[in-house]
Amino acid sequence: MQLPRFDPEAFGRWSESIARYMGTAKFIVYMTVLIAAWFAWNTLAPENLRFDPYTFTFLTLILSLQASYAAPLILLAQNRQADRDRLAMEEDRRRAAMQKADTEFLAREIAALRIALGDVATRDFLRSELTRLADELDEAAMRREKRRTE
Repeated sequence: MQLPRFDPEAFGRWSESIARYMGTAKFIVYMTVLIAAWFAWNTLAPENLRFDPYTFTFLTLILSLQASYAAPLILLAQNRQADRDRLAMEEDRRRAAMQKADTEFLAREIAALRIALGDVATRDFLRSELTRLADELDEAAMRREKRRTE
């Protein structure tokens, strides 16, 4: 006898949807209403209509069965989420490494440009040199004028 085949991805998505639903307030309210109705029916209904007398053995069995299926489904959903988180973290690390490499490259390029610009005369440097030369020329012209007049 061969076991039926199933798509693990589809089963995983299904288990995640169940686990997600079981973690909602809606589920808790529905379960509370169901259990309260179960208690009410099996304590207040006429004896011949009660299907689970006082110790509520059938209810205990149903809740145990639900828990026995819920726990593995929740674990499966958590494992799938952990796998997604791990892949996202690896992608984040890869992107961070690329950004770091890009930043280091740009820092080296900026440093190279600064070094190259260190050898280039800036506007302020040229202005101060021209001012100094103009002052020297003015002084030389004044000395020549003074010599001629003497």
